[in-house]
Amino acid sequence: MAVQTDPSDVAKTVAVRGQDGKTPVGQHGGSKRKVGIGTAPYLLMVPALAVTAIFLGYPLVKNAMLSFQNLNMGQLIQHVTEWNGFENYQEILTGEDFWKVTLRTIVFTGVNVVLIMIIGTLVGLLLARLGKKMRLTLMVGLVLAWAMPVVAASTVFQWLFASRFGVVNYALDKLGWHSMADFNWTGSQFSTFFVVTLMIVWQSIPFVAINLYAATTTIAKELYEAASLDGAGVWKSFTSVTFPFLRPFLYATTFLEVIWVFKAFPQIFTISEGGPNRLTETLPIYAFVEGVGNQHYGMGAAISLLTILIMLGLTSYYLRIVLKQEEDEL
Repeated sequence: MAVQTDPSDVAKTVAVRGQDGKTPVGQHGGSKRKVGIGTAPYLLMVPALAVTAIFLGYPLVKNAMLSFQNLNMGQLIQHVTEWNGFENYQEILTGEDFWKVTLRTIVFTGVNVVLIMIIGTLVGLLLARLGKKMRLTLMVGLVLAWAMPVVAASTVFQWLFASRFGVVNYALDKLGWHSMADFNWTGSQFSTFFVVTLMIVWQSIPFVAINLYAATTTIAKELYEAASLDGAGVWKSFTSVTFPFLRPFLYATTFLEVIWVFKAFPQIFTISEGGPNRLTETLPIYAFVEGVGNQHYGMGAAISLLTILIMLGLTSYYLRIVLKQEEDEL
């Protein structure tokens, strides 16, 4: 039995395959477009990677080269390169000062990050509860504190905690603590770290609070209504609705704060320059004092590289804990 063929179907087939029965090149454009789309993100990253390699990679390589040299003022003036291998690293790692400063830096970072995250989270939740006018007023104050340059903020704190004419000592004296009238806040390790910690926490709270408030605006109000219908109170609503949505933000913000506090330099150096008796030196201050202050530039370069490695180790350990918790939740 003969099969009737519609002429229009034949025309469509010829148009698609061509007169020679082969598919035209244009019909394979889908796969080519997919290849183009796949490589486009990597091509867009090339300028950023090039700038990073120039302005970050080159100084890092140069610093690594200096760490294997005995570079003092004499070698620097005479333009003499004196390689000494791993002697700088050996002297640093076998000494007690480096490990004391490392432990001090880790403790200092941990205390600051915990305070920043707790207070910043509470302020962020407060912003979500306030009315529009009060929220705007508080956010303006937070932005102004956040936007103040670090050196300017350090100068203000120096004036506030000055031993003779400081506002803090004057207020404490008027409140009855007469022994604090001439108290030297930078005279001991604990009091100096107290002032520095207060300043760092004050500068960091706005970042955490404003971003956390922005994260709370993405939570649907219907979830809170459903929780209230189930009889959930304020704390239960926070643990079952608010906190699960804010958890990724808290993880990311904590990661950023660890990096920012760990490498804090101007706050400590402006307040105390690592004193008294170098008891408030953290790793960045320690590297600067040994490298620039004592003119042991190779030693300072080695300390700075070890600081980077320690910070990478701490952040890697933190990310490993976060990823493990997310896998357990899944």
